Amino acid sequence: MAVENRVNLVTESRNPSSMNIDLLSTEEMLTVINREDARVTEAIHAVIPAISKAVDLITEKMRKGGRLLYIGAGTSGRMGVLDAVECGPTFSVEPGRVIGIIAGGKEAMFNAKESVEDNYKLGAREIIRHKVGADDCVVGIAASGKTPYVLGALNEAKKRGAVSIRIFCNVDPLMEQDVDVEINPVVGPEILTGSTRMKAGTAQKMVLNMISTAVMIKLGKVYSNLMVDLNATNHKLVERAESIFIEITGATPETAKKYLKQANYRVKPAIVMYERGCSLTEALGLLGENSGFLRKVIS
Repeated sequence: MAVENRVNLVTESRNPSSMNIDLLSTEEMLTVINREDARVTEAIHAVIPAISKAVDLITEKMRKGGRLLYIGAGTSGRMGVLDAVECGPTFSVEPGRVIGIIAGGKEAMFNAKESVEDNYKLGAREIIRHKVGADDCVVGIAASGKTPYVLGALNEAKKRGAVSIRIFCNVDPLMEQDVDVEINPVVGPEILTGSTRMKAGTAQKMVLNMISTAVMIKLGKVYSNLMVDLNATNHKLVERAESIFIEITGATPETAKKYLKQANYRVKPAIVMYERGCSLTEALGLLGENSGFLRKVIS
């Protein structure tokens, strides 16, 4: 697929607020950047209904055992990989359930491989390689909305019956695509013309945080605002697990350690064992009967 003309894209236009940024003092320069960054939250607020629709579709598919795949190039791809990786320690999501794909592969996370984003067929090929099916959700991330690599991935996902979601930051009546959800926070021209690692990248990071967090809450991986499904793989997370146990149960630190050790530092079954006076096997059974929702078991 040929690379499309980008001249008229909002993400490529010049920002009147920063025309003289190279003449400003350091503090003035940072003030201009900060003022523009404030527009990001406004743009995201305007698309909350679309984000909500995406969250509900993803939750439905993941309840059936489906996967969530993020795919993008450059900054957009890195945002997807970052969010996918964080789902493991934060929510104990099984490996392979939330996947981040960046054009150019792992090397592109650390070394820019800009030309790869122009390859439409390569994006489609990634969807084929990951054997995407009807129970999966594919989120294509591209600031311009026109990145061939991402469009190829979304079109292939749609052919395979997967839920297709596009996140982009542009205004263009000719950009409509056959996807299930379009999330389009228009953040306006960048401080540095075309540098979408700035406001557009921030918007993408915020939207992805909203999607993954909301989905995990709806899957029962959060109690109140506590990460009861965290994966306690280091000292910080072990301490956090103990703190969460104490916060919910009111137990002593010694009791928290005792029950968490019995549950291999899995917070939810440890709390159920304590609150219901049952064994680990029974606790896991109760959680299973209640789709993993701790509140349903101990309320």
